[in-house]
Amino acid sequence: MINKIKDVVKRYDELGLKLSQSEIVSNRKKFTKLAREHSSLEDLVTIGKIFILKSDQLEEFEDVLSGDDEELKELVKEEIDELKDELESLEEKLKVLLIPKDPDDDKNTILEIRSGTGGEEAALFGGDLYRMYMRYAERRGWKIELMSLSESENRGVKEAVVSIIGKGAFGDLKFESGVHRVQRVPATESSGRIHTSAATVAVLPEAEDVDIEVNDADLKIDTYRASGAGGQHVNKTESAIRITHIPTGLVVTCQDETSQHKNRDKAMKVLRTRLYEVEQERLHKERADARKSMVSTGDRSAKIRTYNYPQGRVTEHRINLTLYKLDSIMDGDLAEIIEALKIEEQKVKLSSA
Repeated sequence: MINKIKDVVKRYDELGLKLSQSEIVSNRKKFTKLAREHSSLEDLVTIGKIFILKSDQLEEFEDVLSGDDEELKELVKEEIDELKDELESLEEKLKVLLIPKDPDDDKNTILEIRSGTGGEEAALFGGDLYRMYMRYAERRGWKIELMSLSESENRGVKEAVVSIIGKGAFGDLKFESGVHRVQRVPATESSGRIHTSAATVAVLPEAEDVDIEVNDADLKIDTYRASGAGGQHVNKTESAIRITHIPTGLVVTCQDETSQHKNRDKAMKVLRTRLYEVEQERLHKERADARKSMVSTGDRSAKIRTYNYPQGRVTEHRINLTLYKLDSIMDGDLAEIIEALKIEEQKVKLSSA
């Protein structure tokens, strides 16, 4: 393990030197890529250096124990067990830190919520999920930017696309992709019968200019008049934007802003992110023989969680976790579920390392 850590420290130092070179600083794409790698190694290098220092100290103590100085031996015996415990603890931390990190984890994220089976009740549940994620983002101190929102008659959410900006946003929320199921008595149900509805959540790492290049010649951009609530500009100015990516057929619309320019910027952000996802899926298919994690983070057809209102419980099906704290979870207290999913993912990666 020490040799691995030394290699990482060497790489970290090399990256630090490169980031100070003028030819790297002037190349935005290369600088961003190297800066991300440098930042991702920081925790590993910090703990790794302590581990190397303590390992060297243990070697010195063991040399003393094999020597003739009895007084020094007694002093070392008092400290050697404590030192071994420290090294064991550090080694466990390093095992986790040495697991290859998803390079997208520290990125901002695009969160998409769509109501599924269940009609108006599914849309109301979509609205509940939307508020739950917004509250979680607020708790984490992340910035929220609404990209598009389609509401139902009773102010439920048929579809919402949100940009969440903050370090680690994708790394935390990536586990939320999939089908979320709700079991409860709808407000519109007079007989008190429990209904089951569903909504789909997709979480994508926000693509930046350095991740994917979009050729203007591949875009068809249409403007039209916005519809729905939004102020005087609605139906009077062509501020809404529809962008079609001709090679893939992907279509993105945005009408949330009064400014055509702002709507275009937002639509381009979503388009780049979806194109990035297409590219990632292509790469994943090429590596189909690679290990598959038991913690699904991308299958939108998989039922991942059930919210049961009569029993006040939330069940996370992928790791068989049930929590009887539905109210606090719906208020954005997702930390316990997300942490449990992260730990499970680490266990899987460690077992296959």
